[in-house]
Amino acid sequence: MTLHSEPAAPERAAPAATEAGAGAITPRAPRRTRTGPPGRRRRWLRTGFLTAVAVLMLIPLYVLVVNAFKSQQEILTSPFGLPAGGPDFSYLQKVFENKQFNIMRGYGVTLLFVVCVNVLSIALAGPAAYVIARSAKRRYRALMLFFLAGTFIPSQVLVIPVVYVLKTLGLMGTIRGFVLFETVLTLPFSIFLYAGYIATIPRELDQAAAVDGAGRIRTFWRIIFPLMRPVVATMVILNTFSVWNDFVNPQIILGPGSGLYTVTTGVYAAVSQYQTDYTVVFPTLLVAIAPLLVFFVFMQRHIISGLTAGASKG
Repeated sequence: MTLHSEPAAPERAAPAATEAGAGAITPRAPRRTRTGPPGRRRRWLRTGFLTAVAVLMLIPLYVLVVNAFKSQQEILTSPFGLPAGGPDFSYLQKVFENKQFNIMRGYGVTLLFVVCVNVLSIALAGPAAYVIARSAKRRYRALMLFFLAGTFIPSQVLVIPVVYVLKTLGLMGTIRGFVLFETVLTLPFSIFLYAGYIATIPRELDQAAAVDGAGRIRTFWRIIFPLMRPVVATMVILNTFSVWNDFVNPQIILGPGSGLYTVTTGVYAAVSQYQTDYTVVFPTLLVAIAPLLVFFVFMQRHIISGLTAGASKG
């Protein structure tokens, strides 16, 4: 008896898979980055724009540096050229021998103002920002807006009212009056920056300190303030620039009669009534800003990290 095997049925797996795959969502291909001519053109435009801005900002510094080593006639005839016979360092030496302005005393007075303003700014702005950041009441938010509005008022607008107030208090032409005025100018932005940073610090730290018996003042200075090191460093740097470069406020509040000259107001002594000796002005300006430039080069990374630390935490 012969058995005939039936032919095998054709496989229908492929059509079934095709029918099932028809309704499925196919994954999208990854987007390609623009590495072609349009992307390169945009990158070159960005680089060119930033280079042009950097050059425009460096031109005044270049003029200051090259003219600090040239004679009066060479400065007037070729202000953008390099010194013809090489740099003459004798003009820089005369800056420290100028009888009209003692540059070393100017450094000392300016550093005194910088330290006092930074200490008072931290002592006043830190606790105020802590109270504002930790409270959800509307009156504290209104107070924050009040301080924030102070950042939009130019300090020159406040000089005349402040002069009348300082005269009434007997602080006009004194170190105390100038330090208080400069400290007040730093408070709005300091409180705004500190409050934003404190808001990123967990409240559980405050609760744990309260359980251990610490008050709010002790909690701030012993627990919260050490965590604010990046933003405090940023504000110290910005306040240092502000006090060091200020010219109008010390010129008006201190005045020539006080005998106190900062680095910037001391440069004004190099300008005579009828003519200007550029061999004194340019070297004095260079010596005045040199410490600040060195300070900025070494501390610029702290400015960026402090301004972005509050935004990256959470």
